[in-house]
This record gives sequence, C-alpha cells and structure tokens, in this order.
Amino acid sequence: MAAAAPPDLSPRTLTGRHVRLEPLRDAHVEALAAAGAAPSIWTWFPQDFGTPAAMRRFVAQALAWQQAGTAQAFVQVDAASGAVVGSTRLAQIDAAHRRAEIGWTWLTPSAQRSAINTEAKYLLLRHAFETLGLMRVEFKTDSLNEKSRRALKRIGATEEGVFRRHMLTESGRVRDSVWFSVVDVEWPAVRAHLEQLLARPYRDAA
Repeated sequence: MAAAAPPDLSPRTLTGRHVRLEPLRDAHVEALAAAGAAPSIWTWFPQDFGTPAAMRRFVAQALAWQQAGTAQAFVQVDAASGAVVGSTRLAQIDAAHRRAEIGWTWLTPSAQRSAINTEAKYLLLRHAFETLGLMRVEFKTDSLNEKSRRALKRIGATEEGVFRRHMLTESGRVRDSVWFSVVDVEWPAVRAHLEQLLARPYRDAA
C-alpha cells in the first residue's frame, strides 16, 4: 500500500464572515498577550499563559510544532474590528493515519459566546477534511469543563470517552480528559449543521 502524501501545511489564511484565522507569527506575541490577559481564559488550560513571557512560550511551542510539520497554528482575528482575539491550532497531525487534533484554542472574554468560536471550528474542520484530506479530527477537553463539552456536542462532535488521570496541570491537579471526534464520513452532515448554525443570529455555547 502506497504511503499517504504528506498534507500541505504551508501557511494559509482561513476566512469566514465573523473570524479570520491567520497564520501565527512571532510578531503576534504582543497582541496575543493583551488578548489573553484575563485569568478566566486559562481556567481549564493545563498551563496559564496569561503573562507576556508565558505567551511567548505558547507561541514558540506552536511555531516549533509547525516547523516540525505536526501543526498549523493560527491567530483568531475578529473580522469586524480586525483585532486579534485569540489563537487556535490544528496539531498532532499524523499524515500516515490522516488524523489531527483541533485544540490549544482560546478567546478573549469579549469574543466568547459569539459566532467566532463556531465559525473557527467550521473553518478548521473544512480545511482538515477538504484541503488536507484527513479522515479524523479529535478534540480534547477537561472532564470538568461542562461548557466546552456542551459546545463540542453542539457542533456535532461525538463524545468517545474519558482518559482518566490523563494530565498533570500546572496547579498540581490531575486532569481527566474527554475525547471527542468528527470523522470524514460524518463531515457532510456536520458541515450542513454548522452552516445552519452560522446562518442565523445566535449566542454561541462556548
């Protein structure tokens, strides 16, 4: 069986009506640090990236993974204002098995509970399945993060199970993580569902 062609991970911008996902660069550190200053953003992250120094580490990690060919990292830009409002990542890219994870996602409080989060997921999933040719996209979240779990179910992801004692957080708490996924055969229905959500005014669940 021939090996799968490696996906094209060259930098690209994914554009929607509410959000624009632009390739992450070192030059974004200052804007991301300002957007990520609220402590509430990092409640469910294994690490707190709420200081400029921590945000530099966050960006450096993302760019290192990108250089290694295992990630595409983005800043989330509010399409209406042009302001940087957060970051997200397509990571853990496994070309041999055509899978990846959407994660490392956060938004500044003023952009939360808006269409930005839903549309960003839509753009990343469309890119993963229709451009990169993946067959599986995963999501992980803290088992205690009920808001995130509801939001992932709302976009059409399937909850697969709990990885117990999966991660040791910066605070010392041991985190159980919940796995969700969307697979390629589900994508047409998930895409239609997301397009319906985005076609009407609503308050986002995440």
